[in-house]
Amino acid sequence: MISFDDFTKLEIKTGKILTCEKVVGADNLFKVTVDVAEEKPRQLVAGLANYYAPESLVGKGVVVLANLQPRVIRGIESQGMLLAAEDGTGKTIALLTPDKEIQAGSKVR
Repeated sequence: MISFDDFTKLEIKTGKILTCEKVVGADNLFKVTVDVAEEKPRQLVAGLANYYAPESLVGKGVVVLANLQPRVIRGIESQGMLLAAEDGTGKTIALLTPDKEIQAGSKVR
């Protein structure tokens, strides 16, 4: 269990995927750019390539953990995390998306 104060430290906001491409040499990774209403789009590395075609994600609304410390994955800096649910078997992943149009950068609360 975490405290409510710990939860409030998470910066979760909406975004829109601008580009999505496979990471060369990695079976399950995409390099994604996401508009989260900042000066420039965020670059993220997401383990979704076994579940989605890259072109199916472009333009999609997403939920992003924005204040995760950047991490280099396969030589690419990932500046946050796309949130997704996994069924426990590894066979099904569902990307979390807003249920209606909402401005990129909107805070999830």
